[in-house]
Amino acid sequence: MKPGIHPTYGPVVFRDKAADFAFLTRSTLAGLTGGRTVEWEDGNTYPVVDVEISSASHPFYTGTARVMDTAGRVERFERRYGSRADR
Repeated sequence: MKPGIHPTYGPVVFRDKAADFAFLTRSTLAGLTGGRTVEWEDGNTYPVVDVEISSASHPFYTGTARVMDTAGRVERFERRYGSRADR
């Protein structure tokens, strides 16, 4: 790799404050955390990135996803604007 053009790549803690969930991984965001750090379970201090949603809080992964009523939407659209058969 060409030196000096790639972002730093290192361990980073991603923290979902809404679900009180965090995980440690490697990312190029290691140098872009603005100096925020957190002490991890292993006793080391890592940069931290706060995220709004993760697998712990996303409705698809938590099982709270709503099923869209597509048939009702189509019928409502056809009532409002007419169907192709009406033309």
